[in-house]
Amino acid sequence: MKTSLGIWAFGGMATRFNPGGYKPELAGVSTAARVRTAVEGLGDLVDDYEFHYPQELREDNLAEVREALAGHGIYCVASGLHLDARFGKGGFCSPDDTVRGEALRLTAEAIDLAAETGAHMIIWPGIEGYNYPFQTPYRESWARFIDGVGASAQHAKDRGVTVFLEHKNSEPAMKILMRNVGMTLHVIHTLRREGIDNLSVNMDWQHLIMNGENLAEYAALLAGEGLLGHQHANSGWGTFDDDNMVGATAFMETLELAIELRRAGYGHNGERLGFDLYPYTEDAVAAVKRSVHHWNFIDGIAANIDGPELKAAQHHKDAVRAYELVYAALGA
Repeated sequence: MKTSLGIWAFGGMATRFNPGGYKPELAGVSTAARVRTAVEGLGDLVDDYEFHYPQELREDNLAEVREALAGHGIYCVASGLHLDARFGKGGFCSPDDTVRGEALRLTAEAIDLAAETGAHMIIWPGIEGYNYPFQTPYRESWARFIDGVGASAQHAKDRGVTVFLEHKNSEPAMKILMRNVGMTLHVIHTLRREGIDNLSVNMDWQHLIMNGENLAEYAALLAGEGLLGHQHANSGWGTFDDDNMVGATAFMETLELAIELRRAGYGHNGERLGFDLYPYTEDAVAAVKRSVHHWNFIDGIAANIDGPELKAAQHHKDAVRAYELVYAALGA
């Protein structure tokens, strides 16, 4: 399976407690310079890269970034509304028509850039939500949000671009509207009824783990719906969006996911394993390398599990037999 990497893994690692970041030496470093560091350090471990628009990739630095990519591609362009202070109270769901119009304009520009570069578009609506009870007119906010996603997806459809929707429960908005897989499917199926059918799901593993959403179960569910569009691979402790190295925690959940991705034929139609990492204090090249190696190890174990026997055990919901097979593949 081919891979992609969010270039933000090579940023300054800012937090709200340390806005300058844990890697202040990277402040002001251009996207092209970060890409060169990644490409030189990772080589063929990563096939293509992902960028936020306009903070990391835009028309005026596209040529420079392409040169730095040295033959690697641009796999995804991601919306950067959450990085723009104008959208602190929402973009698509903003009650201010002027602010909302700017959010729609920037998203359309990002989609145009995706079309130009042959990339997919990620809409992660992290800024679309609210922070307090009594703050938000829920029905109206949801209507404006879905309408905004629909207008953007229709523009993408017209430009031949697939849109990946990515959910998360909190941060930066404390209550993000589209905060679980069910709400994401609600958006997708609502828009399907309107004839907008170029939407699928980007599964960010830590976002699911934070929700208590079982990775393998939802991968199987989405694959059955034809909506398993992309993966953002990472791990974490389960209470915050840690974006730690793959397999550092949730090892068994990740192994079960690897099995379901194999069952779904994920990657056979060009799907990628994208890495969404935020190595706060670790060397970025080393953290990404570890993640790729960890995934290859985990996927290798999945390949060695007796598939027909596991299916037979699952048919009888025989957990003991299932774990016998899993641990046999682990060398027990």
